[in-house]
Amino acid sequence: MDGSSTIRRGFRVRRARRRSPTGPLLAALTVAALLAGCTVTGPDGDDERGRGDDGRRDDRVSAPPVGSVLAVKIDNVSAARPQTGIDAADIVYAEQVEGGLSRLMAVYATKFPESVGPVRSARESDLELLRQFDEPTLAFSGAQGKLLPLIDRAPLRAETPEDAERAYFRGDEKPVPHNLYLRPDRLIDSPPGADALTTGFRYGPAPVGGTPEDSRTVRYPAARFTFTWSEDSDRWQVSMDGTPTITTDDVRVAPATVVVQYVTIRESRFHDYLGNNTPYTETVGSGRAEVLRDGKAFEADWRRETPTNGTTFTTPDGTPMNFAEGQVWVVYAAAQ
Repeated sequence: MDGSSTIRRGFRVRRARRRSPTGPLLAALTVAALLAGCTVTGPDGDDERGRGDDGRRDDRVSAPPVGSVLAVKIDNVSAARPQTGIDAADIVYAEQVEGGLSRLMAVYATKFPESVGPVRSARESDLELLRQFDEPTLAFSGAQGKLLPLIDRAPLRAETPEDAERAYFRGDEKPVPHNLYLRPDRLIDSPPGADALTTGFRYGPAPVGGTPEDSRTVRYPAARFTFTWSEDSDRWQVSMDGTPTITTDDVRVAPATVVVQYVTIRESRFHDYLGNNTPYTETVGSGRAEVLRDGKAFEADWRRETPTNGTTFTTPDGTPMNFAEGQVWVVYAAAQ
């Protein structure tokens, strides 16, 4: 029995609820649906329900539009590592979640890896962040029950294991819930290309100045990211919680540019099953940032006017801030 059949069993009842059964069949399905709707939580407090309580979803975006990026929520607790496919992402966003832990969102436009994961649940902040793209596809394992209606109404194509059973599978090297993986080419036929990355980022030569930097650490209450400059690879080698980040394919994750973006991180309206509030990361607004590239740190200012805009970065004198060609990591840190 493969992993995909395991997922399939868990979602059959919720799909059956969209039909309109009558009589005894309705009663039987009602009981089954109530059982199936029970929250499945992982050790970091996620609510893994696939859709809303009424079993419906918004079908306005039924297929990925041309030029749609793929965004995948990636588990980032120690039990989920090593991860798969994050080295192939064009952009990796790091955000704070419940308990001071961290979670990743990997965005793919120029190439798809064979598989990505472990896939975990979405957060309210993701909806604002993803508005910069044209109806992106969001792959995630589920979400807090009260958040699901907001996801359904958002201008994106939401794909959980319930929606796209054949695109997901369970691996056998990690325990549930840290073993759910996505096959990207079963959601989108081919990568949309670099033009789909409507982030506002600019690429080109570094500005003048900058301060030589060997290593930079960004800390959350219960997690940390360290980026160490490698002269040999001209990249920033990533470590998370003190451990080098190496994929299941034995690739050291090493972006060309790292952005430490200082933002407001506030309480949201949602909580996990333990009652911990889910942080909301505000990505619309303005503030300061540090851009790491070419072994240097550059002071920068960031601005994002509206949710549908990308984020622009400039040097303190107003000159556009160029990133180095290659993968970009954006780590959201609390503004002081």
